[in-house]
Formats: sequence, C-alpha cells, structure tokens
Amino acid sequence: MKISGFTFCRNAPMLAYPFIESIQSALPLVDEFIVAVAQGDKGDTTLQDIEAIGSDKIKIVDTDWKADEFRGGTEYARQTDIARFECTGDWLLYLQADEVLHEADIPILHKRCSDLLHNHHIEGMIMQYFHFWGDYNHYHTSHAWYPYEIRVIRNHPDIHSWMDAQSFRKIPDFNPLMYGEHQGTHKLHVADSGARIFHYGYVRPPDYMQRKNTSMREQYHGATAKPATEMYQYGNLSKIPEYKGSHPAIMQKRISEMDWTYLLNYDGKEILRRPLLKHEKLKYRIISGIEQKLLCGRHVGAFKNYIFHNIP
Repeated sequence: MKISGFTFCRNAPMLAYPFIESIQSALPLVDEFIVAVAQGDKGDTTLQDIEAIGSDKIKIVDTDWKADEFRGGTEYARQTDIARFECTGDWLLYLQADEVLHEADIPILHKRCSDLLHNHHIEGMIMQYFHFWGDYNHYHTSHAWYPYEIRVIRNHPDIHSWMDAQSFRKIPDFNPLMYGEHQGTHKLHVADSGARIFHYGYVRPPDYMQRKNTSMREQYHGATAKPATEMYQYGNLSKIPEYKGSHPAIMQKRISEMDWTYLLNYDGKEILRRPLLKHEKLKYRIISGIEQKLLCGRHVGAFKNYIFHNIP
C-alpha cells in the first residue's frame, strides 16, 4: 500500500498560513507529498520555505495562477487537481495549507487505509474538523461550520477537487468548467477515517486575517473586488466553545509565539463594526444550541457532500 499526500500553496507566508507545519504533519504517514506551488506576489517565499524542509518525500510542481479564468474560487480546485494528478499512491491524503494532522492520528489513519484498501466501494474517507477561531483555545461547534469533510480519496481518475476545493466528487467526462457544477458530478461513497483535521485558517493576527479576506475576495470576485479596509474582528470569543484537548506537536512553536491576544475580544465589550457572520446569526445560534444540548453535538439537516457508510 502506498499513500500520497498533496496540497497547493501560494503567498502562504505573506498570509500567515501554517503551511510548513501542515506538510510536516503528513510526512510520517505518506510515501510522497506533492505540492503545487503557484506563482505568488512579489516577495512570496513559499517555494523557498518548502524546499527548506529538506524532505526527499516532497515533490514540487510549479504552476500558473489563473484566477481570472477560474472564478468563484474554482482556481483553488484547479490547483488542487494539478497536485492530485501527480500522486502515485493507492490512497491520497489532501491537506490545505491551514490544515494540520495530529501525530496521535497517524497510526489510526494508516491502519484505516490498510483495512479499507480492498473495499473498492469506499472511494474516500472523512475526517473530523476542529475549526479554531481567533486563538488556539476556541473552536467552532456551530451548525454553520462543517464537522466532517473528505480528506482521503482513492487514486481514481474520475475523482476531482470540487467547487472551491473544500471537497471532492467523482466527475466522469470531466472538463475544467465542471469544478463549480453539480450536474454531471457524483458524491463519493465514504467511511470514517477515525482521524482529525486541525483547521487553523482563522487563527492569525487580525491584520493578516484582513489580508487573507482581501485575497479571498479577489479569488471569488476578481481583481475589482472591494478590499477589506478595517482591522478584522473575530467577535466575542466568550461565545465560542473552549478547546480542552492537545494540539499537534508540530504546532507548539507557533502557538507559543502567538502575540495578538490583546487584540481579541474576550468579554463581549468590543462594538462590532461589521455584519454578523453566519455562526453569529440568531437562526444558527438556536440550531446550534439544540444540536449541542439535546443531540450530543450531532448536526441535523446540514449539507453533506458525500454518502456515508458506517464501516467498523
């Protein structure tokens, strides 16, 4: 059995992505790790930083960035596919540049890949998400945030990255215009991997978060998108559940260097100067309260981009 890892990166250090930790977290599991590195803005050191890891498992693929051709975030899916189709493993592990594996999950994930290797009805595996918010001590359990997503897929030619690269679908007769389409695509049959994704995309200084938001708007709406002009506000963190578990060991240095707690709102006294985010709206707060207090955290009625099979 061979396991490949893959991702794409661009402007990663300029936007404070933990991309080095992400790649390093997967290296003990995978036989190879493919990184599509797209041309970034002036001063982008993504390529040099990845090369400095010094692992012979890492293969870098130079790519062009074509966000003007692939709108609505689908350039992310195209870049993901570039890396994905360089993979040679039986199973393919996908990590975005802000997603990190916990070392405790490596043997669990390896065993699961081995156990399901010959069950070809299973086309992928889902992983449980911990979406951290503002700092490393708060994470979302809200109905507005997906609790699971596909992060392991079979190396099948019809399986492609989908939409804005959040997930995967089987797309026969694929053409690049299908990244953002539902018609002609099929959800994957998946099992639980037993492993977790530590998602740190919303843990960075507010000024870096502002830059990330501006970058994301450009990818979805083009270069004419209105940039974020005020310092990013995470909102009232006292309303966000506290995380009591351990973080991946590879993240400990970055966590110890966190220096923006004084900019965060821990008591609800800061006045919001932005519209409410999805998880802050009354509808989702009510639904989330019911799920957490009455349903043991089980999400109901949420969109799932997969067909789940409960396989022990």
